[in-house]
Amino acid sequence: MVLRKSILFSVLVACALALIGGAAFAEEKIGVLDPQQVLLNHPKFQDTQKQIQQVVQKKQNEAKMAIDATSDKDEQAKIYRTKRQESAVEEQKLMQPLFKDIDLAIRTVAKAKGLTIVLDKTQVFFGGMDITNDVIQELKKQSATQK
Repeated sequence: MVLRKSILFSVLVACALALIGGAAFAEEKIGVLDPQQVLLNHPKFQDTQKQIQQVVQKKQNEAKMAIDATSDKDEQAKIYRTKRQESAVEEQKLMQPLFKDIDLAIRTVAKAKGLTIVLDKTQVFFGGMDITNDVIQELKKQSATQK
């Protein structure tokens, strides 16, 4: 009899938790966006890509000149790796302002729409409010006010 009451109590607690958990989850408003599409449509993306290309070209030229100046294969490999790393660091520095702009735009749109969670659209099979275009419009609006 005690075992039966214990099992019944456990089942009731589990049901209560499921109802509470379900209600809490129902309050979550989830948004999704395509981060690649947002980045590609950032107003400053094309200019940043041109700057990155210039940096890459410069580092390649520096590497070629330094590699041509030595015949040591290990030294050539080291020069190549170093210039590649320098190029990656410069690319990251150039992209960082765009990532900050995107983060701010996502937060602005999410807050305006009452979203509590925003996920990468490519990782979600179903559901969620697509805010990709809204974030792109917010980026354009931010860019216009910065000019």
